[in-house]
Amino acid sequence: MEEVSTDPIPTPRLLLRPLDRAGARRVLAGRPGPADRWGPGYPDAGDRAGAERFLRVLAEHGDPGPFGAYEILLRPDGVTIGGAGFHGPADARGRVTVGYGLVPAARGLGYAAEALRGLLEHARRHGARGVDGDTDLTNTASQRVMAAAGMQCVRRDGRLRYYAVSWTAR
Repeated sequence: MEEVSTDPIPTPRLLLRPLDRAGARRVLAGRPGPADRWGPGYPDAGDRAGAERFLRVLAEHGDPGPFGAYEILLRPDGVTIGGAGFHGPADARGRVTVGYGLVPAARGLGYAAEALRGLLEHARRHGARGVDGDTDLTNTASQRVMAAAGMQCVRRDGRLRYYAVSWTAR
């Protein structure tokens, strides 16, 4: 059932490093390991929730392979500025759900959209038929991130806006 069988996802300015069980436990506890270079504000509540979800996926489904959780590191210094990833393996329709978050100092610089574009291409390369995400109606920054990464708003309810991107089978 161990561990995480995927490579890091490079983007022009970032490296999305796969989270493993030990790393997720450190994030959940808020205690960096000797080799961790966490930026100020990392991990926040969203990162801890993502680590907890990842540990639950490991326990319930085993290694999610390419559809796991990632830490967002700045290149070339390797400082962790947030987290991003998939909420679990693809569903029966071949769709995965994404989430992401950055420390406050890294927001507004295009990093979230860059990380999300990396995740979308990674999902497509690994056979996902589509990717879904959602955000609070009032979170216009996250709405801009998903739109900038190529996702379309497909519906809304009284609380959330739902975004998606789909690909045809190859």
